[in-house]
Amino acid sequence: NGFIKEKARKTALKNAKNFDELLDIQYGKIGTKKRDSFEEKAQYFVISETLKDARHEANLTQKQLADKVGTKKSYISRL
Repeated sequence: NGFIKEKARKTALKNAKNFDELLDIQYGKIGTKKRDSFEEKAQYFVISETLKDARHEANLTQKQLADKVGTKKSYISRL
């Protein structure tokens, strides 16, 4: 039953001892498709935030950064 599985998952989340256990419960073990997808998106987020911080620190607009690296502003905006 889906309701019982969801209740068990919520209980497991409450009882998780660390962040890794939370990720295992929510997204599966490392190496599973769902977990790999989560990890990829998390890395993309970290990189994009780092880039944004560096751009702000350098006082560059998205357009200026795009011109410097040879891409379009729309690409920088998507990041």
